[in-house]
Amino acid sequence: MAKVLTIVSLLGLFAFAVWVVYKQWTLVVVDMPAWGWAALIAGAGFSLLVGFGLMALMFYSSRHGYDEGAQEVERERK
Repeated sequence: MAKVLTIVSLLGLFAFAVWVVYKQWTLVVVDMPAWGWAALIAGAGFSLLVGFGLMALMFYSSRHGYDEGAQEVERERK
C-alpha cells in the first residue's frame, strides 16, 4: 500500500508541475527568432550530452573498480 501511495503522490506532483509549466508557457507571448530556437535546442542538447557522458563515466568507473576505497599501505617497522 505504501508503494502505491508513493507512486500516486509522485504522479500527482508530476501532473501539477506539468500544469504549472503549461500555465507559465501560455501566460507570456514571446516571439523568438529561428536562431533563438536553434540556440535553445543546441544548448539543451549539449546539456543532455554532457549529462549522459558524465553518467556513462560514473558507471564505467564503478564497473572497473575505480570507485573502491583507499587501502592503507603497510610500512616496514625497524
